[in-house]
Amino acid sequence: MPESRYAALDRAQLAVLVPELLLCGQLIDRSGMAWCIQALGREGMAEVAIEEWAAASPIYTRRMQRALGFEGDDVVTIFKGLQLDIGAPPQFMDFRFSVQDARHGAFHLDHCGALMDVEPMGPDYVRSMCHDIEDPTFDATAVATHPRAQIRPVHRPPRTPADRHPHCAWTVVIDDAHPEALPSVGCLELRDSHAAGLALGPIDPADDGRADYTGPLLSDLDFAAFSHSALVRIADEVALQMHLLSLGFARALRHRLPGPEVTAIATKQLTGIAGLAAGRIHAALGLPPNEAGALQLLALHPALNPAAYVRLETTGDALVVHESPAHADGGWPTRYGPHSPEPLRAIVHAVDEHLDVDIEGTERAWTVRIRRHAQPRPESDEVAVTRFSTGSGFTFAPRRSLPITPV
Repeated sequence: MPESRYAALDRAQLAVLVPELLLCGQLIDRSGMAWCIQALGREGMAEVAIEEWAAASPIYTRRMQRALGFEGDDVVTIFKGLQLDIGAPPQFMDFRFSVQDARHGAFHLDHCGALMDVEPMGPDYVRSMCHDIEDPTFDATAVATHPRAQIRPVHRPPRTPADRHPHCAWTVVIDDAHPEALPSVGCLELRDSHAAGLALGPIDPADDGRADYTGPLLSDLDFAAFSHSALVRIADEVALQMHLLSLGFARALRHRLPGPEVTAIATKQLTGIAGLAAGRIHAALGLPPNEAGALQLLALHPALNPAAYVRLETTGDALVVHESPAHADGGWPTRYGPHSPEPLRAIVHAVDEHLDVDIEGTERAWTVRIRRHAQPRPESDEVAVTRFSTGSGFTFAPRRSLPITPV
């Protein structure tokens, strides 16, 4: 098994990177859904969103539970999973939890970044997200913990009055009388992917810092409290969450559009989030604003990780990509390379507007080098569309991590 490329970062860098990765995972839909609306309309977009999240989230939720040792069948397990889910990045989707007992809990969102993005588009789009999409996808996430868990709204947008706060509130109840929820067809299919069953490096329990998320539910996760080994595993898992979501996205598109249109939209989705994520990660880690920094960023970017899923090596001034399990899944690495340089161009452009890529090889084995133009290049339309999200400029703030006890 290849060593994680995130292992090269120190513990403090990883504590900064992990919430960035969670946020970038959320913003994948800010990139992809704009092109879905263009091709399929608002209702078609909502159907794609439901299918992609229902396919991916039960799989990656269980993976994170196993990785950090908090498997269970209660509401605390559900809430811990949400704190490590690209669907609920910390602070941007500011979940506040309360627990009554093992089978009863609640949460509200003090801030919903997704709502801030969609609210200007009008109430129909708000209903699509907060009603049509949230109902089945919340339950799909909960089913990873207990098949009879139900997440139901107390109130939710469209907001009445317009400045209502908190943005929404929900109850979580596990009851044997509830009908048993079953995985979606997409989830059952995605379970057979290489991504779903990918083996990643174990967490070293002897490493300094927290090695798991056993014990009480915390109000906010202090990522700096986790060990270097745990943070590496979390970063790899979060990158894999993004790949699983993108596989669910492409599957949903294939049921609605011909192959060339699926490829075009999936590539636009990747290009948009690739560039936006690159800019945030580059700034968060303080990487050099030059060719060397761009090459380092490529090696750390979630579109090219985890190392066990996307196989590559850095040799001098080049990055060499080899055929990998991600290629076999038809995932993101099939959307970039000599045949499609745009996603990689978006990544290096985030470092310096003068930078570009030269790619040589075949679709499944190729080498990329960084090239500098004399004049700056404009940002791609795909990245500009994704930058519409308030998440593009979102700033994380320090938080106290307090235990939540049943009330």
